[in-house]
Amino acid sequence: MSETQYKPKPSWIRTRPASGENYKKIRSKINTLNLHTVCQEAHCPNMAECWGCGTATVMILGEVCTRGCRFCAVKSGNLEAAVDAGEPQHVADCIEELGIEYVVLTSVTRDDLPDGGAEHYARTVRAIKNIDSARMVEVLTPDFGGNEKCIRKVVDSGVDVFAHNIEVVRRMTPLVRDQRADYGVSLDVLATVKKIKPGLLTKSSIMVGVGETDEEVMLAMHDLRRVGCDMLTLGQYLQPGPTQLPVERYVEPEIFKEYEKFARSLGFAFVASGPMVRSSYRAAELYVKGVLKNNAPV
Repeated sequence: MSETQYKPKPSWIRTRPASGENYKKIRSKINTLNLHTVCQEAHCPNMAECWGCGTATVMILGEVCTRGCRFCAVKSGNLEAAVDAGEPQHVADCIEELGIEYVVLTSVTRDDLPDGGAEHYARTVRAIKNIDSARMVEVLTPDFGGNEKCIRKVVDSGVDVFAHNIEVVRRMTPLVRDQRADYGVSLDVLATVKKIKPGLLTKSSIMVGVGETDEEVMLAMHDLRRVGCDMLTLGQYLQPGPTQLPVERYVEPEIFKEYEKFARSLGFAFVASGPMVRSSYRAAELYVKGVLKNNAPV
């Protein structure tokens, strides 16, 4: 199949139409405040649902990624764009105005920066917490090249959840992700977070439908539990545009249920598994709120 062809979507792939007052309010404010979201940049199919619930995933460190993963719709390039020193406070002020209680911060990968943008992440988390220390912040970070000092900067910022996605199973990594991405390094990032702060919630995500087998998905779950990953989301890969990787298979909802059952048997504290599940998934947000507000054990 060529990259310009699309597999017909099965009946269980359904996205909610963009509507509702909350959706309109969030969209208007995001545009007015000049706030970048991965919801828009990555063409997320759940944007209407999340914005309708008053949540959004904020993207920092610019709009151009130094890597070019074959599944991603975010713009890529090698231009060394200056980091906006005022962005952390701007993001914090926007979050306050939007009234978001649970913030998800993510970014493009910035291999051009000495620390991969780790200090910028930390400054943004601190700026948000300085306005409201009770506001919960989850980060979904790049791999920082596996550098422990960079990871420590983010961990020590006061973040509540540290997420880093392995994205796909080991065998598919060089075919789907940028050549500078490494499955082992991604696992090491999560392991390092637990080494630095054992009680910090960690999270990862797996896309299926790019050519993997179910056995490989289960092996990837084993790998994540081995490094202490607490939370897992599994979802169907959907081709965001004609230049991205085509879908190899649409995984049936029943299989997603089997994934979830297996993941829970491995001891994940939280699992969300379904065709439309994405890394920044509202059910995961609600779980984290319950754990952190009640000081419940993971």
